[in-house]
Amino acid sequence: MNVIQTPDFRESYANSVHVRVSVWDFQLVFGLASSESPEQVTIRNQNAIFLSPQQAKALWNILGQNLAQYEQAFGTLNLEPQGRNFPEGPVN
Repeated sequence: MNVIQTPDFRESYANSVHVRVSVWDFQLVFGLASSESPEQVTIRNQNAIFLSPQQAKALWNILGQNLAQYEQAFGTLNLEPQGRNFPEGPVN
């Protein structure tokens, strides 16, 4: 396999992803979430990636395998903040 990055290749960071599903494909919309206050969250969508159902399942499998290895090496990931000392303010 020969992998080449095209001239328009770019890397992005996302801390938000929305998944939309149709009969034909899965759409992953990646964005940046930020908060000026606990009551107001703004999400700036950056990229949308469309996957066939087969590619979505392949992605799900490989992410599951890699997350299991990550947690084995570094500990369990929590999706919600733990404790009452979670810092307030802008999300960076």
